[in-house]
Amino acid sequence: MSEITPELVRHLGVLARIQLNDDEVSKLTGQLDAIVDNIAKVSEVATADVVATSHPIALANVFRPDVVGETLTREQVLQNAPDAVDGRFRVTAILGEEQ
Repeated sequence: MSEITPELVRHLGVLARIQLNDDEVSKLTGQLDAIVDNIAKVSEVATADVVATSHPIALANVFRPDVVGETLTREQVLQNAPDAVDGRFRVTAILGEEQ
């Protein structure tokens, strides 16, 4: 059994700047106690000869070769643009000022 007490929960509430009523303190005391107990159980099982894993099945990334393919010309890219200047898209300022 862990050492989670209502006073500790109230103290944690003050540190987190969370105002807790008596019902919430009582409920959180039990919940935090269960969490700490479960973490302790896992810590007992974890041994040095057990390799830490993040996933039960080994994962491998599948990468495709980075090969340059056919690209659009500048004219093709800008042909449907509502506004273009000097070969670039022209958009309205979003910060309220020109940059």
